[in-house]
Amino acid sequence: MAPEFLPGNRLTLLNSGVEYFPALIAAINEARHDVHLESYIFEDDATGRAVVDAMTNAARRGVTVRVLVDGFGAPEFSDRLQPGLVSAGVQAMIYRPDIARFNLRRHRLRRLHRKLAVIDGEIAFVGGINIIDDLNGPHPMPPRHDYAVRVEGSLLTPIQLTLHRLWEMVLWAKLNRRDRLPKTSRHEPIPRGDQTAAFLIRDNIRHRRDIEEAYLEGIAAAEHEIILANAYFLPGRRFRRALRDAAGRGVRVIVLLQGRVEYRLMHYATQALYGKLLGAGIRIFEYQRSFLHAKVAVIDSYWATVGSSNIDPFSLLLAREANVVTRDAKFASELRHSLRQAMQTGARELPVDNWQQLAWHSRLLRWASYNLVRMLVGLAGYGGKH
Repeated sequence: MAPEFLPGNRLTLLNSGVEYFPALIAAINEARHDVHLESYIFEDDATGRAVVDAMTNAARRGVTVRVLVDGFGAPEFSDRLQPGLVSAGVQAMIYRPDIARFNLRRHRLRRLHRKLAVIDGEIAFVGGINIIDDLNGPHPMPPRHDYAVRVEGSLLTPIQLTLHRLWEMVLWAKLNRRDRLPKTSRHEPIPRGDQTAAFLIRDNIRHRRDIEEAYLEGIAAAEHEIILANAYFLPGRRFRRALRDAAGRGVRVIVLLQGRVEYRLMHYATQALYGKLLGAGIRIFEYQRSFLHAKVAVIDSYWATVGSSNIDPFSLLLAREANVVTRDAKFASELRHSLRQAMQTGARELPVDNWQQLAWHSRLLRWASYNLVRMLVGLAGYGGKH
């Protein structure tokens, strides 16, 4: 489905938790009517508790507060955080709580991977940042690198609708009539700026390929430069061909990827693709300074996207995702500058010759990992679709 670009928006790029969490908490603290939040991970750490405090304080002063988290991504939420939220008057639910971590049945793999929040129908947050401290990981390590966007204006309409639809769906599945949304719960957004943007989701009904198709259209139209930063990068054949074709027609294609090993299987599977990508003229940088969690791209310093969707089978075939796409030179240039700075200060470029001369056992490890991931995708019922 083609994205609907709406005028009249004000977009603010937020770099990592150091910018995102103060903005989110400030918006919740100023809420007058309602707060609605979705997150894949909601951790019981200093950051998670600060967000919980803001939501409980809002609920106690009469604001309607709703939070929905994923049962796989936030397995301890129901024991550690949900009771306190509910006792304060927050409506808190878990998406697919019946966790089976090693079950490959496709409905178990369809997770809520979005990171969304709407406050009073006036401010929204969309991006890749979970409710977890940027320093929640191996120590000592600099903060996790990620992005979100603060949205005001016309784009609030589809964002609110998306949040409300899933909330009602989960309520229906739980036979919960008490926490139904009133018909007047959606607010009419007011145009706030001059930026044009679209809100894209990936679900398992009408919007299965919307985010991927937006990427492919942007790549196909590129004339000068593509910069793509992704935490988990295992693109399908169409996506890889689109990047190679762009490089072949003279477009400068740069991919910033995870340099630290977080999930070994995915890490080595991704590296199995390096040889052909580098051979096609695509430049690859690995971010080493800390964990890279970004899911963003900039094309020709005009088209940009920020969201939750990785370029891998999990995001593109299974999970519920959400991205903002904008055609705005100011926003795109700001994101491009941030990515270039991250590459200069925290990443290393892979030399073509050294990578193509890897020892045979290193190449074997990477291709075995890639084929194992492909096999797992097939067992989940998506063989041949990625």
